[in-house]
Amino acid sequence: LAGTRLRAPIPRPPSMRDCLCFLDHMRNCQEAMGRPRTLKDAWYQIPAFYFASPSTVVGPYDDVPISPGSAWFDFELEIAAVIGPGGRDLTPRQAEEHIIGYTVYNDWSARDLQMREAALAIGQAKGKDGATTLGPFLVTPDELEPHLRDGRLALRVEATVNGRVIGSGRTDTMDWSFGEVVSYASRGVELLPGDVFGSGTVPGCCLVEHLSLADPASFPGWLKDGDVVELTVEGLGRTSQTVRASAAPYPLAPRR
Repeated sequence: LAGTRLRAPIPRPPSMRDCLCFLDHMRNCQEAMGRPRTLKDAWYQIPAFYFASPSTVVGPYDDVPISPGSAWFDFELEIAAVIGPGGRDLTPRQAEEHIIGYTVYNDWSARDLQMREAALAIGQAKGKDGATTLGPFLVTPDELEPHLRDGRLALRVEATVNGRVIGSGRTDTMDWSFGEVVSYASRGVELLPGDVFGSGTVPGCCLVEHLSLADPASFPGWLKDGDVVELTVEGLGRTSQTVRASAAPYPLAPRR
């Protein structure tokens, strides 16, 4: 490995769905924005996901450009399940059996762009499609059997920026399991080999959750050029990436 550059194990997935399996992540984000932690009923009834961009997948040690025009650039520590034989209208149990492996997933996020686009109420766009990290390995389910707890992987995780621990936790705190979200996504849809499902952020393992209106000085700051982000997941490995500045975007005139 010392003389090898590892690419993402699935360099160009047919599709990428990033789910929100950890509801405490959403509660923490709402609190950081000064809103109540109470979630709407739909979060408990539907396993939420959005489509990410397969064309911006990067490897586990590649540099990551800041989304053009963003000053609030963030990371999100997640794990991902990768589909093997595909399938349609799967039960949660069948969906689990269709997972070929797992990998570390970093959902890089431009929080200021994300907030601006939220007013459109049609889902994620430029706030989320800048880059997604997959890697360093695709670990098959048999290797992770010792960590399986009631259909959920119990893996310890840690996220650091320039060596400073930002967040840590465990993946078995998922409210929605991979089997459930893959089953939901397969309703009336043919899943394809190589489709990727992100778990959503392990609570505390991103910057935005550490915003505090009561104590703004405690915020570690948004990512900037030269910052090194490292994500470590038990059983899946470690990613280490340097954030790089981007050129300013071409401006668009607003409509009247």
